[in-house]
Amino acid sequence: MATLKEVQTKISSVKKTKQITSAMKMVATSRLRGAQQSMEAFKPYASKFSEVLGSIAGKAGEDASPLLVPREEVKKVNIILCTSDRGLCAGFNVNLIEKAEKYIKSNLKDKDVSFTCFGKKGRDWARKSSFSIDDEYIGVVGSRFDFSVASTSGQKLINSFLEEAVDEVYLVYSEFQSMARQEPVVKQLLPIPPLENTEPEEAVESKTASDSVYLAEHICEPSSDALLSEMLPKNIFIQIYDALLQTSTSEHAARMRAMENATKACEDMIGELKTIFNKTRQSGITADLMDIVGGAEALKG
Repeated sequence: MATLKEVQTKISSVKKTKQITSAMKMVATSRLRGAQQSMEAFKPYASKFSEVLGSIAGKAGEDASPLLVPREEVKKVNIILCTSDRGLCAGFNVNLIEKAEKYIKSNLKDKDVSFTCFGKKGRDWARKSSFSIDDEYIGVVGSRFDFSVASTSGQKLINSFLEEAVDEVYLVYSEFQSMARQEPVVKQLLPIPPLENTEPEEAVESKTASDSVYLAEHICEPSSDALLSEMLPKNIFIQIYDALLQTSTSEHAARMRAMENATKACEDMIGELKTIFNKTRQSGITADLMDIVGGAEALKG
């Protein structure tokens, strides 16, 4: 059985760990609010841009932009892997890496796969797995960043696609669904999948004749083909930026939940150690009493 000193040392150590996990939870909660506000503020712009782009795509020709044309034979594939720079966020990074691994094994077996890594965890895994890393961005996910990060990385990938250095580009990120759920997602970026008008059919059917004035088709100046060729690259940037925002928010939510669980585990451990401490102290007192009683009986004899 452990001595009282050893149990006291363990209790003190666990209490210090609890203080650290509690502080990290507070930091993650504070950063989560800012990341979530940025993500929600960007949603209306991304949604409206997608709506206008889908409307224009319906009037443009099939060959309006080379970004829409798929390759006859796909040999080289680039995957944008969004992970965090730091750990202590439960299975957040593991789930993203496993999602990329499964997708490669099931869909890209005979392809030459390279990575564009956002975050140290994804970069380190790609290096260990002997994958080629075309580009890496450290210190982005989980911190404050602006749209230029997405536009810079997106433009490099567009240039690689147009120069036929890459045949397809996929995006692996964490979709923020709720505080308790963040889902790894794989999305194709290049070639851009067929675009459609994003307005729900139910909303269109419910419109009356008087409302039709406000649903007039977009008047394009210059032509829809020329406008589409300008908007498609920006659509790539928007998707990358949105993925980074959602991944950043998901990371803080996962870390907050992980630190909350760690704090509760510390509290449970402290309770168990206090019970052991009381039992050890009681057994020591009992042993001392037995010695005293035994000595008294010996003196009487």
